[in-house]
Amino acid sequence: MQVSIRTMGNSRGVLIPKPILEQTGLLDVADLQVHDGVIEIRPLQRHPREGWAADSQRVALAADDVWGWPEFANAADQDLLW
Repeated sequence: MQVSIRTMGNSRGVLIPKPILEQTGLLDVADLQVHDGVIEIRPLQRHPREGWAADSQRVALAADDVWGWPEFANAADQDLLW
């Protein structure tokens, strides 16, 4: 696809069509590098557990950390020897 290089303030840039952004997963920020004269734009690689600590604190403060499954028993559980 041929694109125009446009003046944007003191810089120059290229508008990336929305379908291409959707195909690549690019959102608000990206990794931009030059390798062997080729400009590479890639989605940032997020750590799989990024945000877990903040989410767990939010759940704890909301007191929304109750068990999802109710306690249940089998009919003959009282007869079992542990």
